[in-house]
Amino acid sequence: MVTTLAHAYSWDLIGDDAAAERIAGLGVGAVALAASYHTTRAATPLHPRHRMVDARHAALYVPVRTEAWQGKRLVPAEPSWVDSGSFGAAAERLRAVGLPVHAWTVLSHSSRLGDANPDLVVQNAFGDRYPYALCPAQQDVVEYCETLVDEIVQSGPLDGVVLEACGPLGFVHGGHHEKTDGTDWSPVQQQLLSLCFCTACIGLYGDAGIDVVAFRQAVKAGVDGRADSVRAALGEHLADTVSGVRTGLSRGLRQLLVAKIRATLPDAKIVAHAAADEWATGPFATVAGGVDADVDTCTFTAWPGPDVALPVLKALQGITDKALAAYVLALPPRPVDGAALAAEWQQYLDAGASELHVYHPGLASQGRLDAIRDALGLLAPPSASRLGPS
Repeated sequence: MVTTLAHAYSWDLIGDDAAAERIAGLGVGAVALAASYHTTRAATPLHPRHRMVDARHAALYVPVRTEAWQGKRLVPAEPSWVDSGSFGAAAERLRAVGLPVHAWTVLSHSSRLGDANPDLVVQNAFGDRYPYALCPAQQDVVEYCETLVDEIVQSGPLDGVVLEACGPLGFVHGGHHEKTDGTDWSPVQQQLLSLCFCTACIGLYGDAGIDVVAFRQAVKAGVDGRADSVRAALGEHLADTVSGVRTGLSRGLRQLLVAKIRATLPDAKIVAHAAADEWATGPFATVAGGVDADVDTCTFTAWPGPDVALPVLKALQGITDKALAAYVLALPPRPVDGAALAAEWQQYLDAGASELHVYHPGLASQGRLDAIRDALGLLAPPSASRLGPS
């Protein structure tokens, strides 16, 4: 039995009376609806009123209540492109057609807040700051994430929560203004450039007995000298200690937020975007060393394709016995071909994934929606399980 979930934005549903039925018609079991999301420019090819939404900054799609955020340094913005309560309105439309709703919650990714608070963002060994990347070593960032989750889970009925960027972001930040490819930095160099040296992280390194000056020098040398691995750049002893600090950041935030969700919604399905690599940063936070939180499912990215994603799936199986979901892409460069999508997705299921999380019906043409529906029909019987409370 394949459990399926589709991702959507509130603006995909608001103003389009056919959208909820269109998503339900794909054969998916639930929808991950964006409750907190970063900047994006999103196509809406089938919407009756518009063809594009320019979400110009990170925003919270449930009301930003003054009493909840009073006195806090980091406060999310409300969107100007949809109503502040659009999450709840969109969720009602999905429930009306029988689809459980999961709050898709992006945590540490906010260029707007990072620009306004540069001391709270990830800073690399060279002193360069990443304004999109709020660092969870900073207590203000932890408080922001905690309040964000609290407000979302108390905003109305929910069947689940999807946690994205539940840990630090790093060097990689895709976008049409990105001009870094010409450096030819390897994945290892990018991981080294993702190691944070903000004041809070420096404090954690010191508490762990790390010589921060020597550590910084090793990272710089690894970036400029093209080390074969992060461990080769740092040396095994230093790498062990640094890894403990870095994985501990993601683990601590995950434990805090999952406990917060469970306190309010004990039966909700909790999904965490996850990576097996100890040096992973970004939307898929590292779970190296153990998930150590009461999540139901860990989702790994399958966007790079089976050659990259299947080893990640295998590595996660060595870390956790949680259910594993493949985050699959139905947009370019994937073909408009249900059989081709099914052939790829079947590989993840055959390798042990039990869920498929599909990105993204709201961004897809009618041809791509047809391909999603056809692919899911090839993979699962009509009684495919609903991803509701468990």
